[in-house]
Amino acid sequence: MVSPAIFEQLQAKLDEDGQVRDDLRNIVQLMERQDRTTTSILSRTHSIPQSELGYTLSEAGNSIAKQVGNVGNLSEIASKHPYYKYNGIWTREMQNASFNVVLFTWLKSYFTAGTGNGKLLTIEDVGEALHVPVSLKDQDTFHLTTEEYLHSLITLTEELSRLAVNSVTLGDYQRPLEISRFVKDLHAGFQILNLKNDSLRRRSDSIKYNVKKIEDVVYDLSLRNLIPRGSTLT
Repeated sequence: MVSPAIFEQLQAKLDEDGQVRDDLRNIVQLMERQDRTTTSILSRTHSIPQSELGYTLSEAGNSIAKQVGNVGNLSEIASKHPYYKYNGIWTREMQNASFNVVLFTWLKSYFTAGTGNGKLLTIEDVGEALHVPVSLKDQDTFHLTTEEYLHSLITLTEELSRLAVNSVTLGDYQRPLEISRFVKDLHAGFQILNLKNDSLRRRSDSIKYNVKKIEDVVYDLSLRNLIPRGSTLT
């Protein structure tokens, strides 16, 4: 005779697992809402001149600080459970959080440093900004993965290709040149990688199209004599 207690114990385990997933999803929903707020603020950089970016970047920094708080809450709960059992619940939002930090830093360094060079954060820099460990191989605990970071860099190239086009609309003809150099450097870096993650490998193919899109913008500026001859970046 099969004892009903066996199935009662299994149901208890299922209920416990379901509660953990619900708790994690509640935090992820908060992360999603704050991500949309940060993205909305950063999207303004496509439509305002450089002289007006200070307030927008300050507002974005405050929103990212709230994202960091949400990541901390997620880390506190997620670290109590096996990482790879539940990481599918939050991996997209960790990609988004990484992207927002990377884009914010690039914009801030480009527009405030006065050098015309955007700064690329390393994965360690992003982990420090989010207050989480990165690329853990020997610990089954919450962290920012290499794949999540790389996904955020691919999203960065997509956003910068849009910024290159919109910069021309704003009359800023130098910015596409700098963006072209930066994105080409990123593309060269990705070509070094032997990507075994299918999703990451497919998405990385889009970088070359973003490079081409920005090259077309720069080429058009050159044809119209809107940038000095010889300044086209190769």
